[in-house]
Amino acid sequence: MKPVYLDYNATTPIHPEVVEAMMPYLTEHFGNPSSSHSFGIEAKKAVEKARRQVADLLSCQPDEIIFTSGGTESNNYAIKGFAFANLQKGNHIITSAIEHPAVTQVCNYLEKNGFRVTYVPVDEFGIVSVRKLEQAVSPETILITIMHANNEVGTIQPIEEIVRIAESKGIVFHTDAAQSVGKIPATVPELGVNLLSIAGHKLYAPKGIGALFIRYGTKLQKLIHGADHEQNRRAGTENVLEIVGLGKACEISKRDLEKNMNLVKDMRDRLHRGLEKHFPELKLNGHPEQRLPNTLSVGFKNIEANMLLLNMESVAASAGAACHTDSIDISSVLQAMKVPEEYAMGTIRFSTGRSTTAEEIDRAIEITSQAFHRLKPS
Repeated sequence: MKPVYLDYNATTPIHPEVVEAMMPYLTEHFGNPSSSHSFGIEAKKAVEKARRQVADLLSCQPDEIIFTSGGTESNNYAIKGFAFANLQKGNHIITSAIEHPAVTQVCNYLEKNGFRVTYVPVDEFGIVSVRKLEQAVSPETILITIMHANNEVGTIQPIEEIVRIAESKGIVFHTDAAQSVGKIPATVPELGVNLLSIAGHKLYAPKGIGALFIRYGTKLQKLIHGADHEQNRRAGTENVLEIVGLGKACEISKRDLEKNMNLVKDMRDRLHRGLEKHFPELKLNGHPEQRLPNTLSVGFKNIEANMLLLNMESVAASAGAACHTDSIDISSVLQAMKVPEEYAMGTIRFSTGRSTTAEEIDRAIEITSQAFHRLKPS
C-alpha cells in the first residue's frame, strides 16, 4: 500500500498543471532570455509572464519581484543585502527566537560582521512578544525580520501590528513567507512589508526556485555579481524552466486558495481528533486557532519522536527533537516556546496538502496508534 505523505511543510509534489506548463521549456523553448533572437525572446516572454503571475498572487507590481534559487537565497539577499546597503543608517537588526535557520544563520553571520541582533522571545503559543519587540527598537535599528508563519508549529505572527511599529520608526520590515504564501492570504498590501521571501517547493512548484518581493525604494546590496540580470539585482542566466513552474504554481495558488485552505484544515482537524481519541495526553504545540490550516504539531508524552517515526514507516512526518544516548536535541522553536521536555522529545509535525484524503488520515491515525503501543505496550 502506498505510504501516507503528511510532510507538506517540508516539501510539496509538483502540481500536474505546473508540470504541463514547464514541459515546453524542457524541449523546444530552450533560448537564453538575454538573447535578442526569437529563441531568446520566447524565453524572456515566459520569464516576464511568470513574474506577473507571482506579483498577482502577492498583489504587487511585477518589477518588484526578482527570481532566486529558493527561500534561503531570498532570505539571505533580503537581510544581508539590506544590512550592508544601509550600514551607514545603523547596525541593529531585530528578529525572533523561532525563525528558520535561513534567517537565524544569516543573523549570526551579521553579528560576526559588525551588526547587533536582538532575538525577541515568543509566548507558549509561539507568538512573538510585540511589547518586547517594541522595547528592543533603538535609534540604530534598521531592519526587523519576522517570519509570517512558523514552519514547525504553524503559528501565524501579528505581522501587520509589527509593521505599524516599524513604519512609525522608519524601520524596514522583511518577512519569510515561505510557509504562508499559497496556504493563507499573504498579500503585500495586507501585510505592509518591504521585503517578502517565497520558496517555490512549498507551494507545488519545483525545488531550486524562489522569489523575493522588494518594495519600490528599498535599497539592497547585490550579493551575486556578474551581468545585469533581474533588473541588475541578481546576476546569472534565468532558470526559465523553474521560473515558469513557480509562476504557474502561484497562479494556481490564487485560483484554488479558499478551496485548498478548507480541504487541508478539514484533514488536519480530522487527524487531530483521531489522535486525541487514541492519546488523551496528546499536547498541541502552537496556537489553536492562529496557525496555518494544514499544520499539526503534537507532543506524545514520554516517547522519542524519532523512534515513533521509525515505527510509523508508512507515514511521512517530521520530528521536533533528535534523541541521542546522552542527550535530547529539542528544536529551537520548541525550546523558545518552553514546551516541557517530556512532550518536546515526542513532538511530531504532521502537515496536510491538497491531495490528502480522509482515508489517508484514518490510516495514519491507525498506524501511529499501532507504532506507539509497540513501543510502549503498557
